[in-house]
Amino acid sequence: MNEPTPSSKLAYTVAEAAEKISLSRSTLYELIHAGEIETIKIGRSRRITERQLATYLVRKEAE
Repeated sequence: MNEPTPSSKLAYTVAEAAEKISLSRSTLYELIHAGEIETIKIGRSRRITERQLATYLVRKEAE
């Protein structure tokens, strides 16, 4: 049986997403609260998809 690899996750925790784009958790939370990065809510926790991270990075690249 195939185990999912880290790159095949559908959504990341804030800590995982921060590590993935080389930011601190607190910086990522600031971006989330400022509306720069969208999140999805699953239960009481926030998750960030690969698409949401890519959208943010493309927008930053265009600045």
